[in-house]
Amino acid sequence: MKYSIVLLFYLLFFFQQQGFTQPKVKEIEKYIEKARKDWGIPGMSVAIVKDGEVFSNRGYGVLKEGENQQVDEQTLFAIASNTKAFIASSIGVLQDEGKLNLADKVQKYIPGFQLYDSYVSNETTIADLLCHRVGLGTYSGDVIWYKTNFTAQEVVEKVRFVPQDYGFRNGYGYSNLMFITAGEVIRAAAGVTCNQFVKERFFQPLGMNRTITSTNDLNLKGNFATPHKPINEINQSIDWVNWDNMGAAGGIISSSEDMAKWLIFQLNSGVWENDTILNPSIQNILWTPHNNYIVSLNSKKSTPGTNYKGYGLGWGTSDYFGNRLITHGGGYDGMYSQVVLVPEQGLGIVILTNTMKSIATPLRNYIINAFIEKDVQDWSKEALEKLPSQNSMQRRIVAQKTARVMDTKPSFELSEFSGDYHTDMLGPIHIVQENNQLLLKFDNAPDLSAKLEHWHYDTWEIKWDKVHAWFDFGTIQFHHDNNMKVTGFEFDVPNNDIFFDELKVTKSN
Repeated sequence: MKYSIVLLFYLLFFFQQQGFTQPKVKEIEKYIEKARKDWGIPGMSVAIVKDGEVFSNRGYGVLKEGENQQVDEQTLFAIASNTKAFIASSIGVLQDEGKLNLADKVQKYIPGFQLYDSYVSNETTIADLLCHRVGLGTYSGDVIWYKTNFTAQEVVEKVRFVPQDYGFRNGYGYSNLMFITAGEVIRAAAGVTCNQFVKERFFQPLGMNRTITSTNDLNLKGNFATPHKPINEINQSIDWVNWDNMGAAGGIISSSEDMAKWLIFQLNSGVWENDTILNPSIQNILWTPHNNYIVSLNSKKSTPGTNYKGYGLGWGTSDYFGNRLITHGGGYDGMYSQVVLVPEQGLGIVILTNTMKSIATPLRNYIINAFIEKDVQDWSKEALEKLPSQNSMQRRIVAQKTARVMDTKPSFELSEFSGDYHTDMLGPIHIVQENNQLLLKFDNAPDLSAKLEHWHYDTWEIKWDKVHAWFDFGTIQFHHDNNMKVTGFEFDVPNNDIFFDELKVTKSN
């Protein structure tokens, strides 16, 4: 009892010295809970660490809309692209051990690695993979891995079909494909999968005992949130989607309790309990901007105190009122997350949510301001007020529906449209006629099957058999040659993540 009282007084003294009294904790937690309700987030978990200690760590809301089971600090969420920092750190460990070097060419480890150009293929380094500068557009080629049965190795083999978007090392294009490739580099250099490497070098030493790398292990762990897709302001629960083939780009599933350990480890220069797991000099390289991009005037107005933005290796980099921000976001089917490190303040924040609403950035800004004692504004309220009534995807859908021409007929009988088709990225696709209905089927992505309903002329609306997080409305338009033979079709599925229009589909028979 005596020691407990002494510890209590010590902790109270520590937080008071830092200006972070218990009322401050309660104030921040109260703000987070109000913001959650205002944004209509079913459930979330937020951890804040300061100077090597957990300042706040708790769950808010429920695991699933309409049910009562509460989120807590051990609830599992997909952290999605926050996985990239684990992969970059793994590369850093391997460099420190002399098993690779960031300047090494990728082809040294993956001889068959090819991009859109032979010179670029030969010259691409491991560092290029980790900072989004190889010339591929943002999210370009994600259709190769999304809900397909390709392995990571097969995904990398198909990268050569993804079109160039900008000059090699002369721009920024956020590329999941290049981090999948980095995962294969780890496998070649370490002799184990990137998942196994991350488990052995980070999860186990840090005691991240609930963190997993596959949806296949969710039931084994239990206490996991349900993903939700916002549809007309209603959170519709959706299934977890297996991301094993792109695990190096976004496959980790974790809790705020485990991620708090990751934050403390990173803020302590790669040292955990006196054990240097990640060499501080290499961590510094990961946190150094390798690919800078413009901070727009509008961005400076909306986020005052920010003068530069860039991407390091597996981390986003920027500044905020004289403090470095080392950050990353994550987007998974039905879940968003964000990790923020403020090294000069010894501050780390992780925000995990179970729906696709961008609450994390205003929350993190509020929390950071509370710690650096800037004027505390209502970031959540301001962000909600600025949300457009329609996003770019919705505007495209409205435009398509408005342009529909009613009372038209297709140029061919249904049997002329049916047949076997091919695309380099996804392989065989089939248009199947069943009675008076056309069906869309993918050999390598069976979950993307759909029914086709006539839209106008030779364009058909896609009625997906399953609900998909990133897209819903879409069409395909059939093409024919001068002899009135169907030659292929093209997709138009408005969304900002999975680009079906990159599939060049030709008819095989």
